[in-house]
Amino acid sequence: MTVLVTGAAGFIGAHVVQQLLTEGLSVRATVRNPENARFLNAFSKNKGASLEIVKMDLLKPESVVEAVQGCTVVIHCAAALMVGVKNPLLEVVNPSVIGTENLCAAIKKAGSVQTIIHTSSVAAIRHTKYPNGHTFSSSDWCDDETPDVNPYGFAKAEAERRMRAFVEGHDENSKPRLVTIHPSIVFGPVFHKRHTRGSMAYLKHFTGRLPFVLHTHLNYVDVRDVAKAHIAALDSGPDGARHILHKEGKWMKDIGAQLRKVLPDKKWAMFRLPSSLAMLMAVFHPKLSVKQVRSSLGRSVGYDIGEMEKELGIQLHASDDTFADSIASLFELGRKV
Repeated sequence: MTVLVTGAAGFIGAHVVQQLLTEGLSVRATVRNPENARFLNAFSKNKGASLEIVKMDLLKPESVVEAVQGCTVVIHCAAALMVGVKNPLLEVVNPSVIGTENLCAAIKKAGSVQTIIHTSSVAAIRHTKYPNGHTFSSSDWCDDETPDVNPYGFAKAEAERRMRAFVEGHDENSKPRLVTIHPSIVFGPVFHKRHTRGSMAYLKHFTGRLPFVLHTHLNYVDVRDVAKAHIAALDSGPDGARHILHKEGKWMKDIGAQLRKVLPDKKWAMFRLPSSLAMLMAVFHPKLSVKQVRSSLGRSVGYDIGEMEKELGIQLHASDDTFADSIASLFELGRKV
């Protein structure tokens, strides 16, 4: 069995590749730039495991067709982040939506794929507008999104709709198994400096010199559990399921307090920056906007994971372990770079 992993050099994708190799499986890892994936070669391989790194661009159909050929499982982790994006339609929406369409076409042409695990996000579940403190479940959809107002939510929800429509278009005898995984913000050990630019930037903030935090609420899950869920979903749980991967939510101040408990050798930031100063900071910050900060300050949302752990046969990491291992890996990476 050959498992295709798209976006294999990404934070989630790399952990999926590592765990597949530990399981002794043959992995075809696709990346746009193979140089960015060289670190995957350092992963241990149990008996029977093999790793092939393949150059693939989801917006170039011919490269997708070539990558999918001969694979029986596709784990679609590739995603564009809303980090430093100037044109959301071209840089986030198209890679997700058109890329998923191209992948579906390649799967159809290959005729060998029996299982598809699609990495989505809680962004495909959480509405663009919601009451403060609202809790969402896997039955919810982000159905009030647009490419302009909520491009990331639009990209994730629309890509999932396209994938599900593709699978539903098969007859029962040829229909591949499809499961979608919806992580909240992902924390955990990093393998490469590129993994610090997305969700891990929140924890990287604590390793810097700024003595304050924003009044921001973060919903998170351990990246190792997200990878484990992908692999468990190959055989476990219902076909067609949407699994939310989420441990808990905390305000950044409370994360600082937990870090002081778990790693008491450092006085981790806990001072909450007043909202007026946070807005002023956003004006000059290269990666933040006033709109982003205004929409997140003082607002929270929750997620109901239902029977996910029971259905997939997994147990989520304790938050203490997630934070301790995340911070340790950030410091270790800093020593290597």
